[in-house]
Amino acid sequence: MSVIRKQSILSTLVIYVGFAVGLLNTYLFTRQGLFTEEEFGLYNAFIAIATLLAAAGNFGAPYFIYKFYPYYRDHLRAEKNDQLTLSILLGMLGFIAAIMVGIYIEPVVIKKYATNAPQLVNYYHWTFLLGAGLLLFSILEAWNWQQQRAATSHFLKEAGWRLFILLLIGCFAAGIIRSYDGFIKLFAFSFPFIALVLLLILLYRKQAPFAKPFSYVSHRLRKSAIRYTSFTYFGTLVFTIAQVFDTILIASVLSNAMTKVALYSLAQNMASLVQVPQRGVIAAAIAPLSAAWKQKDMTTIAKIYQRSSINQLIVGAGLLALLIINYNDAVETFHLKSTYLQAYSVLVLLGVTKLIDMGTGVNSQIIVTSPKWRFEFISGVLLLAVMLPLSYWLTKKEGITGTAMAQLISIGCYNLFRLFFLWKQFRLQPFSIQSLYTIVLATATWALCHFLFEQWSGWVALFVQSFTFVVLYAAGIYRLQLTPDVKELLDAVRKKISLK
Repeated sequence: MSVIRKQSILSTLVIYVGFAVGLLNTYLFTRQGLFTEEEFGLYNAFIAIATLLAAAGNFGAPYFIYKFYPYYRDHLRAEKNDQLTLSILLGMLGFIAAIMVGIYIEPVVIKKYATNAPQLVNYYHWTFLLGAGLLLFSILEAWNWQQQRAATSHFLKEAGWRLFILLLIGCFAAGIIRSYDGFIKLFAFSFPFIALVLLLILLYRKQAPFAKPFSYVSHRLRKSAIRYTSFTYFGTLVFTIAQVFDTILIASVLSNAMTKVALYSLAQNMASLVQVPQRGVIAAAIAPLSAAWKQKDMTTIAKIYQRSSINQLIVGAGLLALLIINYNDAVETFHLKSTYLQAYSVLVLLGVTKLIDMGTGVNSQIIVTSPKWRFEFISGVLLLAVMLPLSYWLTKKEGITGTAMAQLISIGCYNLFRLFFLWKQFRLQPFSIQSLYTIVLATATWALCHFLFEQWSGWVALFVQSFTFVVLYAAGIYRLQLTPDVKELLDAVRKKISLK
């Protein structure tokens, strides 16, 4: 667990640096006088389509690495390991297929979006470049995680990518990039850029062996690898569709679509702060889970499951409460366009959705690395079956608030179903009495700060209510001993101080 904790903390810190840059970018996109709501909406729709293209084109390559890397590592010398070569070839084949489908359905896209989101139609082909870069990066990231160097790829994806965008925004504001047309086209190179940087880093570390396919390990594993990657590919594809469907749906069915996408995207970006710790935990837990399943070590798997749940729940609940307390004051204090105040209810609903997903621990990673990995596909299909019609109906009825409600209901049911499956199959469950204490503590501390400082405003309100919440919440975590990692981390710090 010390390896997972160390990698999780380091990755989480790196991700927060990236999110700090991301918040600055979001501020520049939403403040008065630089970008319009429609332009910010197009930027986010671009990302949603590229994410879908990357998921459609990966053909399960990242999960092939997650699941089978221990077998390649244990049976092949590093220079003979052909897994990375096979994964990149698989991704290339898949993305070619995805582009062909994208070109084939282009008339449908034009028909669907020409009225409500004509800007999206104009730049449709540029999403292919952005998606190709994201696909290559996701494969290299999966490989990098298995080298126990997750912080590197996290820095590039969370900080490096956003710094690239910040540079573009700076050039746009200074007039070096003279039009939004030039901005969005250069933005399409952002994911290819960080993918190239990660590849160069792996080559420099001599951790990117491009061995000739196919090794005897690949021949021996080919049937099980094909079955596994096929199921996980479709499972993750439907889950990705569920993740980006809200943005794509808003752009297609609501009037003034790009403005609505902008409002929804701001709330979505803020809610994503709640989920930051999950990224670090997932990256650090993948390799130990793969090894534990290989050794049939259920004790380690159960420990990772429970620790990941409570640690993510503690941080996620605290972050969500801070966001809810400060959102309206932040919009007014930072002089964002007043239109964005309409996104408050969406932020609350999406934040709770993220918290539910975090509080259920690394259930997806346990499933995809387990002998029952086929369930990843089954649960993804069920999620899609619930989310698509529910999102369409609620979005038409309630606008972007309805879209967020559909996310909450769908993701809640999805995680409940997976919890039941893991308990029934392996007697694994992530919760304890500390989980309940965490929710009660976060809610009580939020309520106290909300009513104490309800009449305050401006910078004073932002600072005082945030400081008060953090102090009370941290004290509660320590006094209630909600996670053993707090004590272990403090003991490690004390030990290092005493040694020095």
